[in-house]
Amino acid sequence: MGRSTVSSKERMIDSAVKLLATRGVAGTTIDGVLADSGAPRGSVYHHFPGGREELITTAARAAGANMSAFFRQDDGPVHPREALAQFAKFWRALLAASDYRTGCPIVALTVGGADQIAAASQIADEVFTGWQEQYRQLLAAHGFPPARATSLATLSVAAIEGAVILARAQRSAAPLDDVIAELSALV
Repeated sequence: MGRSTVSSKERMIDSAVKLLATRGVAGTTIDGVLADSGAPRGSVYHHFPGGREELITTAARAAGANMSAFFRQDDGPVHPREALAQFAKFWRALLAASDYRTGCPIVALTVGGADQIAAASQIADEVFTGWQEQYRQLLAAHGFPPARATSLATLSVAAIEGAVILARAQRSAAPLDDVIAELSALV
């Protein structure tokens, strides 16, 4: 979608997600979001009357919802291995395109957000728990017993998030590829 067809609110949310993922909470400023999004200054408090905190929390929730798409297709749920493959494809592309500078905005919210954003821990918990629950449901829909589906879902979310961090540190997709291969073997 071209910049002219996307609202200033959507551009600001997308920019806030991008800045959270690359700069963390401390580096996600109103000025930075405006510069990246090209949105007019007056639109900040029009769309986000709560200011920076509301913008960041909205962006974090949007990022969480966007990642949830990996658990479903238009015609129903994907296979658990396909969901893992889609995650890996997404992260490989994003990491390479950003020269391994982009990470998970929810991790950024978790690690550096609680001191600055009152709802940071709650939102991170909601998003991570939501991903775990969606993957648990996907595993259960493909025949995994409830307890096994729960533990595999927790393992998968934790391992992928950790793999993204290792990939950034090592400037290589190898940790992500290793984790996806191991998780795929389990499902």
